[in-house]
Amino acid sequence: MKASLQKFSVRRKTLNILLGSLLLGPLLVGTAHAEWPSEKVIKIVIPFSAGGATDLLGRALAVELGKSLKQTVIVDNKPGAGGGIGAQSVANSPADGYTLVLASGSMFTVNQFIYKKPGYSLASFEPIAKVASGPMVVTVNSELPVKNTRELIAYAKSKPATLNFASAGVGSQTHMAGEYFGDTGDIQILHVPYKGEGPAYADLMAGVVQMAVANINAISPLLKGGRVRALSVTGTERSPLLPDVPTTAEDGLPGFEYTGWFALLAPAGTPKPVVDKLLAGVKDAVTQPAMKRYLDDQGMYASVVAPAALKQEISTESAKWKILVEKKKITAN
Repeated sequence: MKASLQKFSVRRKTLNILLGSLLLGPLLVGTAHAEWPSEKVIKIVIPFSAGGATDLLGRALAVELGKSLKQTVIVDNKPGAGGGIGAQSVANSPADGYTLVLASGSMFTVNQFIYKKPGYSLASFEPIAKVASGPMVVTVNSELPVKNTRELIAYAKSKPATLNFASAGVGSQTHMAGEYFGDTGDIQILHVPYKGEGPAYADLMAGVVQMAVANINAISPLLKGGRVRALSVTGTERSPLLPDVPTTAEDGLPGFEYTGWFALLAPAGTPKPVVDKLLAGVKDAVTQPAMKRYLDDQGMYASVVAPAALKQEISTESAKWKILVEKKKITAN
């Protein structure tokens, strides 16, 4: 009888423990989300080499996002395949909010059309927010005998398929901006891809390539040396950073406009409470004086767009680039 009572007591304790676990499970999960982030470092993967627009923005964002989240945030450059290598590494990372990617827009609006197997898609991620936007700058090596966009187009038409333009890689924003410029201007210019804007603009300064349609924050510091000349900015109005440089539309290519943008994303399956905290962190980060000053100094502006609206923007822009990719027969394979 005593042995039977002991067995009943053990079974009862076991049952109570199981019931307690079932009742507390959801609360424990909720608590884990509420405590995010823990002491673990948050890593922002930059899918291009150091010195380019994405890298420069990512480093500034990491500092302010770290302050907002009261957490260490670092950057990790993983260039290659038009941002694809870095994107894939993040898509395959744990969906815990500690590994993110700062992507240029073309990685989700262009790459799916030019790579047979890009290795990722928008479905591989939980978008957090568009972070910042900025115009591009039509630039040439200073030895090229042109002073404005109109002269550049005329020069290119007089020497078809002889001008080379540099980009951060096949399918990158700088590549598509160059293709769009050539198509709108009805000129034949040859694409030379690099693994990031840094090496691309080093060759532009050296005269290895003759032109680039560059992200404003990456190219503007190089204009002071006199080896690169800015002809026009691709926004709808002149940039406060380069007030004496006309827009491309007013400088010889009416109707032309191109704005580059950058967004922060996490692996698919990242819990919504974590995404929400990251979105709040981004919103706070871009309002900080140091970040606002950085964006102003780089000719960019904060353009925070939440996940649902960002997905819609990507869909709309993708349709536009699909047409150009098919027309120009652009491929990365």
